[in-house]
Amino acid sequence: MKLCLFSVSYAGFWGQHTLSVNDFIVQAAQLGYDSVMLMGKRPHLSPLDVTPEEIESIQGALHEHQIKCSIIGGYTDFSGTGAAEVPFLEMQIQYVQQLVYLAQQLGASTVRLFTAYDAGLQMPHVLWGQVVSAIQECCDRAATSDVTIAVQNHHDVGVHSDALLELFHDIDRPNCKLGFDAWSPALRNENLFEAARKMAPYTAITTSADYIKMPRFAYQPELINYQRQQPDMVRAVKFGTGFIDYSAFFHGLKEGGFNGTATYEMCSPIRGGGSLDNLNAYASEYLTWMKTHLM
Repeated sequence: MKLCLFSVSYAGFWGQHTLSVNDFIVQAAQLGYDSVMLMGKRPHLSPLDVTPEEIESIQGALHEHQIKCSIIGGYTDFSGTGAAEVPFLEMQIQYVQQLVYLAQQLGASTVRLFTAYDAGLQMPHVLWGQVVSAIQECCDRAATSDVTIAVQNHHDVGVHSDALLELFHDIDRPNCKLGFDAWSPALRNENLFEAARKMAPYTAITTSADYIKMPRFAYQPELINYQRQQPDMVRAVKFGTGFIDYSAFFHGLKEGGFNGTATYEMCSPIRGGGSLDNLNAYASEYLTWMKTHLM
């Protein structure tokens, strides 16, 4: 199992410290990671901005610090819920094709995608078919570059493990795999060990972060009491200290035959704030936990 760090963690979102792509590569290598996942949007690896000279510089940084780029993280939503005359899906597919081109240049074998959010503007089976068709086209275009498309269980369509597996079989492309994460099934109370074991044969990558749940209440003055609000708010904490049973999850993946890339990300506000020292402490804790419990 290769251990990977996602550049979104150092992209400046949610108050985090910002590193350039090259500085992030240096940081990941110094921490001891095997590879990096680069975020396919601003401020890191946006196809709109990146120049041939910048690609050459990133290649040089990877080579100099003896670390690989294994994944490009795409940010897609194949719902196409905008105006009918605007070719939203074509734009998304073109974006993925550009990410595939960048992956090929940087030696990355995988481009990660999301499915679609469901805003209730289409019949569910229509939206499902649209997602399947769009990802099939992405896979077909990526196949010419020998790049794998990994579909992550993040957006609404196919978010449950059983639904994701059904979606995967409908896509039916040899270079389509899953990016199966513990966060979503844990929040929705799936059995993590069983889900991971079932999905492992089809999973190329998994991305991890740990969280605590913070119950929410609204004060009701007429009752002099509080009303429970759903769902809970969650907050990122150091790996292995939250509510997600990662031991069960990774043992399920391993029992199911997974031997892909395990990525760590900080993609929300984290306990302790977004200073560089705190980010590095979180990233280091993930390595320690993984090597202690699984390797």
